[in-house]
Amino acid sequence: MIKVNILNLSGFLETVNQCKGGVMILSPDGKRTNITRQYAVQREIKRQYQRNGKCLPLALVFEEPKDYMAVVSYYAGDC
Repeated sequence: MIKVNILNLSGFLETVNQCKGGVMILSPDGKRTNITRQYAVQREIKRQYQRNGKCLPLALVFEEPKDYMAVVSYYAGDC
């Protein structure tokens, strides 16, 4: 699990949608929601991002280690 603050949502979602396995948002109650190519869920994330002033804190869990590395590499390069 990693915790991130997303500042560039479109680039983040583009990276997530290229992942092979699921990338899940971990909610405070422990519920996992897959966001990989889940466009209805991604629309809700966009609404939350806009409401939060274009910043979105997320806790993420990955099914595939390569996907973890892809998202971390994107996040490190985008900051």
